[in-house]
Amino acid sequence: MSNSPCEEGGLSQAAPNVNTQDLFENPTQTTATEKTPEDQVLPVVDEASPSSTSSFEMLDMESVPAPYQEVQPHWFFCRRADDNTSWLPFSREDSDKLQNACNTVGEKKEEVVVAVDGERYDVYVKERRRHAVYWEQSPTEVRRCTWFYKGDKDTRFMPYPEDFSKSLEEAYMIAVTLDEWNRKLEFPTGETVILHNPKLMMQYQPIGLQDEWVSSPSEQTRPRTVKRGVDNISVEIPDGEPEKVDHLVFMVHGIGPACDLRFRSIIQCVNDFRSASLSLLASHYKRAQQDGKVGRVEFLPVNWHSSLHGDATGVDEDIQRITLPSISKLRHFTNDTLLDLFFYNSPTYCQTIVDTVASEINRLHTLFNQRHPEFKGAVSVVGHSLGSLILFDLLTNQRTDSEPRKGVPSDEPFHLSCDTLEQTLNRLGLQQYLETLQAENLDLESLALCQDSDLKDLGIPLGPRKKILNYVKRKWLPEDCKTGAVCLAPGLQVLPQANSDEDGNQSSGLTMQQPQFHRAQSITSAVDYEYFDVGIGQVSIEYPQLAFHPQTFFAFGSPIGMFLTVRGLKRVDPNYTFPTCKSFYNIYHPYDPVAYRIEPMIVSDVDLEPMLIPHHKGRKRMHLELKDSLTRMSMDLKNNVLGSLRTAWQSFARLPVAALPPVEEGESTIERNLQEAQVVCEEAESSSSAEETEQPEIKVGMLNAGRRIDYVLQEKPIESFNEYLFAIQSHLCYWESEDTALLLLKEIYDKLGVAFEQPQQ
Repeated sequence: MSNSPCEEGGLSQAAPNVNTQDLFENPTQTTATEKTPEDQVLPVVDEASPSSTSSFEMLDMESVPAPYQEVQPHWFFCRRADDNTSWLPFSREDSDKLQNACNTVGEKKEEVVVAVDGERYDVYVKERRRHAVYWEQSPTEVRRCTWFYKGDKDTRFMPYPEDFSKSLEEAYMIAVTLDEWNRKLEFPTGETVILHNPKLMMQYQPIGLQDEWVSSPSEQTRPRTVKRGVDNISVEIPDGEPEKVDHLVFMVHGIGPACDLRFRSIIQCVNDFRSASLSLLASHYKRAQQDGKVGRVEFLPVNWHSSLHGDATGVDEDIQRITLPSISKLRHFTNDTLLDLFFYNSPTYCQTIVDTVASEINRLHTLFNQRHPEFKGAVSVVGHSLGSLILFDLLTNQRTDSEPRKGVPSDEPFHLSCDTLEQTLNRLGLQQYLETLQAENLDLESLALCQDSDLKDLGIPLGPRKKILNYVKRKWLPEDCKTGAVCLAPGLQVLPQANSDEDGNQSSGLTMQQPQFHRAQSITSAVDYEYFDVGIGQVSIEYPQLAFHPQTFFAFGSPIGMFLTVRGLKRVDPNYTFPTCKSFYNIYHPYDPVAYRIEPMIVSDVDLEPMLIPHHKGRKRMHLELKDSLTRMSMDLKNNVLGSLRTAWQSFARLPVAALPPVEEGESTIERNLQEAQVVCEEAESSSSAEETEQPEIKVGMLNAGRRIDYVLQEKPIESFNEYLFAIQSHLCYWESEDTALLLLKEIYDKLGVAFEQPQQ
């Protein structure tokens, strides 16, 4: 029997001691005594007792033995490090790469690393470990699998350890070569395998390792089915991913560590979304894939929750000290999820969240380019729930390469004006405090960084303090933000409420440059937003810059519209666009309790219905089609009734004049009403058809380059029965929504000039 170089020691050497914990997931471990190589490799082979083989005699029908062929291995990986029972196969491409690397390892001392799963994981072949590349995850075990077993209560076949599989393979080779079946193989650790024939092999668990609560003899002796080779077991081997990456997408999660009702992490949810996109590419871009025009889209998760709730901030310990002991599980859930909303509105923790999101995106972007140096595609961002608001504020405060940052100190020294500190104090009439400030080595630049408490500590009274701070603020702000407008991110302005003169005409005091966001008159004055150089009404923090310009921003179940309104913004100027991102899609489920629309804040004078996202199979859902059909039937029925009345009246009017009675005023009124009703129906039909054709042409501002922004998913039939019952699920449905994934793919590949194909039903 040929032996591959990765099978250390070969089959002629002593097989390693078989750990019963690995074999049977039992904490009891039996240590085999030291034996000769022949004793370990060739287990004790006896003729099986008639009672153990009589029930299988009829299955041994082959008279001519087939020649022995070496088993083809397939590589598997364990899904979780803490669970040794969930094994999944690699794709055939990745398994072949691992096997080739295993064959070439030989006597090499250095480790061999193979990139798998779209280069998101690295497998250390000698170590037999699988390590995540882009996110933190415990390494999991990897096996070169040839033999598998399955118990009565198991849902899938499990791979044997590699050393145990070697012993089984050698015994199988001897049985095939000598054509000796119905043999019992007793292994040193107590396992018993009976090879009845090439298609029927069973394993019996040692009696000493049986569970104590199992009392039935039939359960104690219930065997496991043994299979040789991955081709003989029922397992779905995934298709390999294309090597070419056309587009990169970063996905930012919302509140809490879990992203769906199954309490899965952002990593698992993004994996599902990526799998859905690969399936849609194979079905809706099949011809383009065959022609080599389409590769794949890479989706990478951005996790910020762990940094906020980690040991670095200590916020969890602070919250735990003030948390009541009652209803502990509910309070823990609230502290871990809902409090993220309050953290984002806190200047301290908002800075932590924004810095984490931006730095993580930049880190992933750099790492991806290092592993894919040939990548020349664009990059987009996706935000779910609170993650979309974080990205919105981040993108609002980005600046172009040639645009300087206003109101924030740059690398060059900052100067309020050409005046000196002495001239400034003389202008304010506060020259008596010059010596006090000079004693602390304060100049105009450092004075601009002082707060009211700092000046108070120097012994400066309240009146002079306010004068100094007011002067510094006015000099700090750009000229267009001194009065009336809030100084926001580049390209954004917020105007005060328009004033009415004596004649009732409104005058807003606008310059030629139109504002981008309009703020309602503030009722409270607890927070002074006037001098904040930040996003729209957001707390005063420093927004970091991304290392790239995103092509498109997709918001899933986003509360952006609500937060903008709460911050005091009445509407968004149609001419506004993100400084570095020219496309924006607001995608939501109709029953999502957290989602809000954006278009009514841009186009307030037109009642626009959101764009309906097509079903990925190219049609409306059946219950929606039925609803539309009933609506059309009611309209047709109404029109037919009116048409029949009109026809009857016209035929009645065509009777001979002598036979007609004198026309009264009431009858002429009836005819006129029928004609008017018919005209109204015709106008309604024409207007409805015109709306269907003209609605996509309506421009709703430049946030999405003049295209529609709000896109609504089609609810499932079961969801339409009770929208309250599926409200929470609707907010978490986007990760597994094929309709959402297809909308992203269409937007991405439309800009690449790749045609969309509707598959044949």
